[in-house]
Amino acid sequence: MPASPADARAARRISPMMVLVVCAVLTAALAMGLRQSFGLFLAPMTNAQGWSASGFAFAIALQVLVNGISQPICGQIADRLGGRVVLMGGAALYALGTLGMALADGLPLFTFFAGLVMGIAVSAAGMPVIMASMTRLLPAEQRGRATGLGTAGSSFGQFLVVPLAGLGISGLGWQGALFAMAAAALLMIPLSLPLQERPAPAPAPGAQAAAEEGAMQTLKRAFRSRSFWCLFFGFYVCGLHVSFLSVHLPGFVSSCHLPGFVGAGAISLIGLFNVLGSLVSGELTQKWRRRELLVCIYAGRAVLMGVFFLAPKTTATVLAFSAVMGILWLSTVPPTVALCARNFGTRWLATIFGLVFLGHQVGGFTGAWLGGLIFDRTGSYDLMWIISILAAIFAALVHLPVRDARPVAVAA
Repeated sequence: MPASPADARAARRISPMMVLVVCAVLTAALAMGLRQSFGLFLAPMTNAQGWSASGFAFAIALQVLVNGISQPICGQIADRLGGRVVLMGGAALYALGTLGMALADGLPLFTFFAGLVMGIAVSAAGMPVIMASMTRLLPAEQRGRATGLGTAGSSFGQFLVVPLAGLGISGLGWQGALFAMAAAALLMIPLSLPLQERPAPAPAPGAQAAAEEGAMQTLKRAFRSRSFWCLFFGFYVCGLHVSFLSVHLPGFVSSCHLPGFVGAGAISLIGLFNVLGSLVSGELTQKWRRRELLVCIYAGRAVLMGVFFLAPKTTATVLAFSAVMGILWLSTVPPTVALCARNFGTRWLATIFGLVFLGHQVGGFTGAWLGGLIFDRTGSYDLMWIISILAAIFAALVHLPVRDARPVAVAA
């Protein structure tokens, strides 16, 4: 029986938006899941290749740093050409970098592929480009929810893909698992097809000047803005926490003489509970002041890490800490994206958020490297936990001056 005209109109109105969000969520899940799996290869690859653990860790830390440096460049290209082109190129680089990691016969070549190539790939096929594309394509009243869904999707990818990569290492060996991950990265190419933004319409008469701004004018305005730098340094702290826990939480668990499965379970649990945290954050971003939401998230991290630092380290306390930290893990992303859009418009959002994300990745490099350095020098992670607690307090305070104003432009 043919569909009624009303049903056809409803399908035309709803389906493209649903396809856009679903494809964006799946792309974010696949990109984050593949990226978070690389730490699983440290032990098997260093044992098989005779490399040092520090050499492997430096390659992954370099990836984080290159990701941060190249993110604004990828964002600028996405702002000019559309997110689809950048995401497809990033997916191809993902496959090339992972394949190169599998075939590298020496640590320098591995560092080139794992650090440089994958760093650029993660920028091109990463969360800032995906979030900016969705933000521009969706109505303003749905952006917070969609950003929360995208962040939740990336966390679900961490929860799902990381264990699958571990099973791949067990069943196929580390090299076979990397081959499979390279093939999986190519799935991001068809998933990127709906993420091509429409050209920005000409500003209506009387529109604010920000609507007509070029990239350089927007960047100059951002660099002169106190809100931009508050968001930058707040996201630096977020990156420090995320990388410190992602890289060193399993080692910290091992240093507490807990079973090995507890460390792996902790990382997986963080990813699972961040699905909930991201969805809640996306909803609250549409209802609360974004500034106050960020203050609450970082203050919550400070309290949680302080309690965990003082608590006895048992399987129960580690898993409970991981579950609560998962709720606060990437819940910072929806309000941060929303504040970037509100303060600087959506026309150059991938560029502006890419620069804020640079702070996140510099913090990530600091967290990964400093955690290892402190453990090597002191034989304990205690000082790093104290630094992380103080950093969370700083991040809560630094967001207080952020301007949470009405949107300055409607560009697309």
